[in-house]
Amino acid sequence: MRSFAGRDILSLKDFERNEFMHVFDTARKLEPIARSRERSDLLQNKILLPAFYQPSTRTRLAHETAMLRLGGHVHGFSDAKNTRAGDFYQESIKDTFKMLEYYGDVIVMRHFQQGAPAEAAKWSSVPILNAGDGWGEHPTQVLTDLYTILKEKGRLDGLNILAVGDMRMRTMHSLMYAATQFDIEVSVVSPPELSLTEEFIKEITARGNKFQVYDSVDDCLDKADVIYMEPVVQADYTAGREEKPEEYGTTPKEYVINLKLLNEKAKSDAIVLHSLPRMDELSTDVDHSKYARYWEEAFNGVVMRMSLLALVLGAME
Repeated sequence: MRSFAGRDILSLKDFERNEFMHVFDTARKLEPIARSRERSDLLQNKILLPAFYQPSTRTRLAHETAMLRLGGHVHGFSDAKNTRAGDFYQESIKDTFKMLEYYGDVIVMRHFQQGAPAEAAKWSSVPILNAGDGWGEHPTQVLTDLYTILKEKGRLDGLNILAVGDMRMRTMHSLMYAATQFDIEVSVVSPPELSLTEEFIKEITARGNKFQVYDSVDDCLDKADVIYMEPVVQADYTAGREEKPEEYGTTPKEYVINLKLLNEKAKSDAIVLHSLPRMDELSTDVDHSKYARYWEEAFNGVVMRMSLLALVLGAME
């Protein structure tokens, strides 16, 4: 297995099965720190530098909390418009990240341009963690999701994951890549205009991904072990900042999950994940039901980032 020390986490495309499991095992070891709301000194001399060109709630704060839980320090920016990278000068990724490497020991980056973290990694000598790049990928989120599934189900192999929503989403891409390393079947439900692209289908099919496409959640909910959701009413993830329009559509019923539907058609032990934020695709009546795992998913986001930071900074092998 390749060492994680000094490594960029940019994509799950080339993650190997044993690497997934090593990240999960490390997360298990570190989870008690987060669960007890304590701080360790594992990364006491290290600095995390968030560089966020797009808004974020859970991803940025989970990374920052993870670093603080491990005894490290945090400073960076959450709005590029307050920096030379986002003002009149529009400073290049090369110049920005060649400079930022001197201000921190690891950089977590979110950007509206697909491939931007990979470009940053060319110029930075410290590890870059991809916190979402346009319509590209979101590897740390999907590692969080798989860790949640593993904890809840005790396995990843042999599961059916129902992926509902905008299949252009970066989380969906990372999920489909990750599924190729396990015996996971993915049931895909999305509006036609938000479906998997032909190019992406060719790629994941060549990688051995097992998936089936359905028109509605009604058609496949009964076989799902995990319902994995993203909004259908979606923002433009290639925009640096976007204001919410006064009028926007609602989610068609074919892509909506509510408690009544789950009680009628879902497996009794099925779980629902959603990386959030949500619109109307996931009803709030699910929130306190036996199916909901998205609050635990949010907690696991801290644990997973603790694992990744400890590994890429060489504090754990």
